[in-house]
Amino acid sequence: MSLGGDDGYGGDYGQDPNRTGGVPPRGHLTRTRLPEGDDDPFAPPRRGTTRPGKPSRNLVTVVGVVVLLIAAIAFANRGGDKASSDSDSNHDPSGTSAKSQTTAPTGQRPVEGKDAATGIASGFAKTEQGAQSAAANYTVALGSADMFNRDRRHGIVPQIFTGAAAGPLQAKLDKAYSTDFLQKLGLDENGKAANGLTYISRAVPIGTKVTKYSGSTATVAVWCTGVFGTAGEGSKNPVANDWFTMTLKLRWSGNDWKAESYSQQNGPAPVNSDRTASTADEIAKAVEEYGGFTYAR
Repeated sequence: MSLGGDDGYGGDYGQDPNRTGGVPPRGHLTRTRLPEGDDDPFAPPRRGTTRPGKPSRNLVTVVGVVVLLIAAIAFANRGGDKASSDSDSNHDPSGTSAKSQTTAPTGQRPVEGKDAATGIASGFAKTEQGAQSAAANYTVALGSADMFNRDRRHGIVPQIFTGAAAGPLQAKLDKAYSTDFLQKLGLDENGKAANGLTYISRAVPIGTKVTKYSGSTATVAVWCTGVFGTAGEGSKNPVANDWFTMTLKLRWSGNDWKAESYSQQNGPAPVNSDRTASTADEIAKAVEEYGGFTYAR
């Protein structure tokens, strides 16, 4: 269809704009093509004849989106491979990585067994991971209620510490866990609470960190929370939670990791929640019913 006239309307949008501002001169016959298919009716008209098989704008848009998605997925996969590669490069399967790794299964057996008398794990691997596993389990034992009983304590200390360190430390601990100290906690000389009361002392490792490692020696910090106190009606030492870090200096001795010394400091501690405290009976029952774990890094 052709529209023309002396009024200048219906001009060809595609002609040379240098000619009178893109407006055809008066008396010039022009052609105006009506919009076809899915084209925008307000878009400039196509020039020349219609090309057969030319895809519509919607189809072009869809194809473009698909291409972009494929490119984005490929880029993300490449980034993920790089991150995985970086992680693998920082992780030594032998457990001797210089960088701290998040707790994850490694496929390595963490310990060979447990001591029959104390239940403390033994047979740790001679690696950084093995040292961390040993430190975590030793911290649990040192923070247990058994440490308040002389006979049990005398079984725990030789299991955790080297032969050279166990003797002197045993004497220091016997002095520290004196009768006067135990009485202040409401315990008798054997570390037992009065009838109807239950003394609770349980440490729970949150994480471990190697601060020094040489192959045969290691210094490991164990971040812990725990519950400590006496549960029962009339208790003057109610059970409360605590946060602390225990640091153990370990040495490879007797084909296992053994401690030479340990120290403890407060925190890091989070903000306490406003959760209502359980009753003393609920706490005592929970400690009796829920067993502990063997910890592995």
